Amino acid sequence: MLLLDYENTLLQSILTEKFSGATPPANIDQVVSDFDGVTFHISTPTAKTQILISLSIKCYKELVSYGAEQVLEREYGNYITSPEPGYDFSILIDLENLPAAPEEKEELVNRIALLKRNVMAAPFEKAFDEFGTLSAEAAKYTSESAPQGVKEGGEVMAIHYRDEEAIYIKASHDRVTVIFSTVFRDETDRIFGKVFLQEFVDARRRAIQNAPQVLFRSDPPLELQGLKGVGKTGEKGEVGFITFVLFPRHLTPQRREANISHIQTFRDYFHYHIKASKAYIHSRMRRRTADFLQVLNRARPENEEKERKTASGRTFRVQG
Repeated sequence: MLLLDYENTLLQSILTEKFSGATPPANIDQVVSDFDGVTFHISTPTAKTQILISLSIKCYKELVSYGAEQVLEREYGNYITSPEPGYDFSILIDLENLPAAPEEKEELVNRIALLKRNVMAAPFEKAFDEFGTLSAEAAKYTSESAPQGVKEGGEVMAIHYRDEEAIYIKASHDRVTVIFSTVFRDETDRIFGKVFLQEFVDARRRAIQNAPQVLFRSDPPLELQGLKGVGKTGEKGEVGFITFVLFPRHLTPQRREANISHIQTFRDYFHYHIKASKAYIHSRMRRRTADFLQVLNRARPENEEKERKTASGRTFRVQG
């Protein structure tokens, strides 16, 4: 299994080179595409020492409603500037006013490379905070006497980050549920997906007892029943719903940041390995076919050459 990086590697490499000072400042105008249709624009619109990094993401307005602006303010502070036209969020870096220590420069590069991760973290952080509030409130009551709001948990937060696909997050007093809706364009993808997800279930049963519970179904889970827009997914393929149940041990302050990073990349991780598995099987089939052809070629009888003579006595060879 291959784990995908949380940061944008190309963005990280460009900024590392510029921050090192090994080369003189130069004009930049580069568009970088990331997973899930996210686009970055790295440019120097006013001066070679002023680097503007802009982000475009499909679900930005939804993320703002779940607290994305507060998260971005916390992470990037004074670097935030007015969004570039056509983009949702921008930060401006002055190469002449960078931190002095190499460790601080590296930390800033890594923080900028995690821009997509940080903006997507807002609804997860909100759900984790709601879990803490609901858990503390539920501790005051028995299961029978708990108010209805504590029993039901928080609202379902929907993030429509791709066409026809979304992430749904719901906090309860004893867990946080994260549901991915994903579209399988053909039946083989769905078969591979079921096999792949079964490994998650078996791994938890065999050895990794602390792993989140993973469920897969074709119809919307109970948490999404009656939620507007859920039934409209999958118009160009068959839709599936993958549910992760995060228990209190996954939501501790020491583990929440890593868990947010891991779970964000699941959809890309999932479909990447489906495609990689299909490519591997196809390559094995081609290799096996080539081996069969070699066997058949070796089994073919060799052509025998015979001599013939014309009426004038000239000799020529024919293959029998």
